[in-house]
Amino acid sequence: MSVAALAIALAAALGITFGAPSARAATVTVQAESYAAQSGVGLEATADTGGGQNAAYLADGDWMRFDQVDLGPAGRLTASARVASAAGTGSVELRTGSLTGPLLAVIQTSPTGGWQNWVTRSVEVSTHPTGAQTVFAVLRSGTPGDFVNVNWFSFVSGGDDPAPGWVDVDQAKWQAQLTQFRAMTPAPVPADAVRVPEFNATCTYSHSKPDDPIVAPGLPGASHMHSFFGNSSTDAFTTTQSLLGNAGTSCTPAKDLSAYWIPTLYERNRAVEPDGVIVYYGSRLPDPTATVPFPQGFRMIAGNAKSQVATPAGSPNQFFCAGPGGEIGRSADGNWPVCAPTAKLVYQLLFPDCWDGKHLDSPDHKSHVAFTYDGKCSGAYPVAIPSVSFVISYPTSGSADGFALSSGMASSIHGDFFNAWDTAALGQRVKDCIVQSAKCNSAGTF
Repeated sequence: MSVAALAIALAAALGITFGAPSARAATVTVQAESYAAQSGVGLEATADTGGGQNAAYLADGDWMRFDQVDLGPAGRLTASARVASAAGTGSVELRTGSLTGPLLAVIQTSPTGGWQNWVTRSVEVSTHPTGAQTVFAVLRSGTPGDFVNVNWFSFVSGGDDPAPGWVDVDQAKWQAQLTQFRAMTPAPVPADAVRVPEFNATCTYSHSKPDDPIVAPGLPGASHMHSFFGNSSTDAFTTTQSLLGNAGTSCTPAKDLSAYWIPTLYERNRAVEPDGVIVYYGSRLPDPTATVPFPQGFRMIAGNAKSQVATPAGSPNQFFCAGPGGEIGRSADGNWPVCAPTAKLVYQLLFPDCWDGKHLDSPDHKSHVAFTYDGKCSGAYPVAIPSVSFVISYPTSGSADGFALSSGMASSIHGDFFNAWDTAALGQRVKDCIVQSAKCNSAGTF
């Protein structure tokens, strides 16, 4: 495939339109910093490459006015906002004409894991004025203080198809899975069990490919290099059915046929593959009894492959050294730890744990999920799902030369999860271990 053909194919897979808008839909993107008027808004540079500026640390009552926003013809309209939040819940009201004008859409916001951890939230607009309009973005929250940053808004108009990238859950299958789960009898918890809501899959490295079946499905070689663990068949053409149809996995238990992957780590231009990965499934809710298993085919991404910022000692979400001696220094650029010879390089990657209950995936592979806030899942993300985290161990201590990821700097670490657990095996573990707050092993026993 030529470079041009690959670019066109990748654009089609990601829902990107080149040149003039197609007959199906037209997209108008409005950068947050391009307001004609505002109140309470400051600007800062986004941390990820190409993000430009964002409207920063917005609070209840703040607003921005955008002139000459083309909402297109009558018919379907999808409104989106790229947002980030480290605290608080709220919404962005989009109104036309004035601060109190007709309500166009309400985009719900919730913590995304950090002020520069960006996700795109989208809503369908039922009715709207046509053509060029003055649009006000009004911030609403019951949380004191700042609750959200906004990078941009977009409006997709025209055509009869929904916005690309959303994958609906089959509600009939999902309800049948929930019925099966709720009918399960929990196993008795031994008196000496550790009362932590958790089970795990223990995995080893499987294979590497420059593929990403979530971000670039059907496009082999379109991604940076990934290190895969779990299902041995994972490649650019992976689907739910292909995972379920392949019994080979580098994880225990064998009934976990899910696919997991991360960017490949390089030391002095040599790939360093994990010598072990534990995928933890748990709960960070004060009351984990509301947790339900993932629907079959569910997928999501944690982290930001585009983030290219320095990570000196003390930065959040750091690589660290595990084992005797721990960290004994930093790389020459300060971005990586140097471990004692008796310690290893380790990273823990945490995924969102609240779900919208509607979609198996979303255009940015994050907008259908959110992180728990204030001890619960609510609002646009009412369904509590297991809190997934990867604990990745590498057989290296590092050096002053540091490391590189296939996606770039240390801050670009990210991970993908494509669920293909046996439904009964997953449900029983959620029922026994998470709902009962009892620590289980990879076999699902106490």
